Amino acid sequence: MKTLLTAGLLLSIALVNTQPTAAPVEEFSAQGLITPYQTVEVAAAVDGVIESISVERGDIISKGQVLAKLESSVEKAAYDLAMARAEFNGELRTRRASLAFAETSLMQDEILYKKEIISVQDIEKSRTQKELAAAELLQAEENQRLAQLNLEQVRATLDLRTIRSTIDGIVVERLLSPGELVTRQSEKKILKLAQISPLHVEIILPVQQFGQIKIGDTATVFPEAPVGGQHSARVTVVDRLVDAASGTYGVRLELPNPDNRLPAGLKCSVNFLP
Repeated sequence: MKTLLTAGLLLSIALVNTQPTAAPVEEFSAQGLITPYQTVEVAAAVDGVIESISVERGDIISKGQVLAKLESSVEKAAYDLAMARAEFNGELRTRRASLAFAETSLMQDEILYKKEIISVQDIEKSRTQKELAAAELLQAEENQRLAQLNLEQVRATLDLRTIRSTIDGIVVERLLSPGELVTRQSEKKILKLAQISPLHVEIILPVQQFGQIKIGDTATVFPEAPVGGQHSARVTVVDRLVDAASGTYGVRLELPNPDNRLPAGLKCSVNFLP
């Protein structure tokens, strides 16, 4: 019995060793193009005349940085008025004092009423005055709250006149100048921005290589002269749709670019290792 088991085990090992193994993926290269991570055309959220533009083509910008301002004298005046109303609390102090006086008067009148010094009409009048004072204070508090909400609305309207960057990147092109009118329906934008940290590398591969590249794979990117050098990149997109006419599909890699050292728009060679 033991001899039969040993023979069966040896036969199984022999069969496993004779199974065909998958051929390893060979090293290959492809030509690609280094592109910005994203491009943004900056427009205005409201209509207005451009008052100033604080950046020029080629400037490095950061997210949240002021890029341009629209003329906003009317909005600033409305903001100052709303601020004054929100900070004014004279009515609130008056209503609080009135309520405190009405409560004190009611306490005194209740003592007098218990001693039968004043009539039922007198004590009811004091109670009514106290209720009216409380209602007037509540109305003053509501008015104060409405003034604060109005201030926030006016501030938001004023903020729309200041145009800020939504990305870290560079200014690619300045399309308008101070004094020009900008509208939400206008096709012409104010600025064109590009994020170049990180960068994208776009390559086109023949369909015969479909399945050899997976998301997460790494490759070495060699930018064209005069930049040169070699840089590591990671595959982030593998197209699932093959172009029937050319028999190719696209692959995108993400290329780190600290301090914006590499420019976008360069041709490159991408080397994939097995």
